[in-house]
Amino acid sequence: MNPTISLPRQHSNASFGGIPPTRRDNGIRMPRFFKRMFKFPQMDFEMAVWEMTSLIIAPKKVFRKTKNTWHTSDPSFAYLLSFFLLLTSMAWGLAYADGFTRVLRITLVFVFGHFVASTLMVSALAYFFVGKVLGPGVAGLPGRRRQGLFGPPGGGEDGLEFGYCFDVSIRAFFPVWVFLYVVQFLLMPVISRDYWVSLFFGNSLYLLAFGYYVVITFLGYNGRLKYG
Repeated sequence: MNPTISLPRQHSNASFGGIPPTRRDNGIRMPRFFKRMFKFPQMDFEMAVWEMTSLIIAPKKVFRKTKNTWHTSDPSFAYLLSFFLLLTSMAWGLAYADGFTRVLRITLVFVFGHFVASTLMVSALAYFFVGKVLGPGVAGLPGRRRQGLFGPPGGGEDGLEFGYCFDVSIRAFFPVWVFLYVVQFLLMPVISRDYWVSLFFGNSLYLLAFGYYVVITFLGYNGRLKYG
């Protein structure tokens, strides 16, 4: 039996794509993602927690087709994961670093290096690769896909948004955080020993993290290419 998890009742009609971008009076498109970046009361952290749980239990349920855009305008998932990563980075620093400066350095590297920089880089590469190589074209041959930044290009629904690539990247990073930043930290007294069992558990954590990352990334772009 496949594991399932129900959607929060008050958001049962909501979807991964969130609210589409709105227009200002002068006709310039302003993505709602930027307008909601600092409006914390409007962020749906309950939905973010549901998505995090689903990414471990049933990742396919997280990616769903929407009417207007695939990119979510709610940054609550990115903020919540950044906060969790901040806590774990401080734990790693306090446990294995010497002095406040090194703890601060580890925290900055974990949050801005491992998470923000890596997800932006992967998002940019996927935005180019999926849009330019895997876009619709002649049957059996690569084509080009219409692209936008944080909304459907040209008002259509068949394009690829950079914001969606970023959404997929940060969600694929969540299991990496679980296995390599949390579970590995808790098991360090065991896996740091020079025994074959320690080596087995350590390599298994990296295998699980990498496997989840590949599967979630595949599910995200497979659904996007499937529905156009």
